[in-house]
Amino acid sequence: MEGKNAVKSVIRVATDSAPEPAGHYCQATAWNDLIFVSGQLATSADGEQNADKPFETQVRQALGNILAIVREAGSDPEHVLRITAYIVGVENWPVFNQVYAEIFGDIRPARAVVPVPELHLGYSIELEAIAVRRPVQA
Repeated sequence: MEGKNAVKSVIRVATDSAPEPAGHYCQATAWNDLIFVSGQLATSADGEQNADKPFETQVRQALGNILAIVREAGSDPEHVLRITAYIVGVENWPVFNQVYAEIFGDIRPARAVVPVPELHLGYSIELEAIAVRRPVQA
């Protein structure tokens, strides 16, 4: 199928600016103009585990991982459509909200915050995202 309605292949996204997947998945997939970012813990790009760090530090690292992957896929924070946040402890919600608001400002992507009893490796937050690629400038 040719032309503007042609279906493109699924692209696997990978960047050294975020941690390598620890399982059978990729950092993100992109299809047509959509980017689907896999769940990101607060692991550093070099693989350093940060589950013992304060919640705010974990939020900043997990959001940094999401944004690094989004950028690698050809987008930016302004084109993030949705974030889903899984947080351990509903008492952490205000801290998450404060850091999220600081990083996204007026952009305000759609989001869901899901309190959970625990996360892998003892982390307190995991984030996933959907974004759209930046329009190509003519």
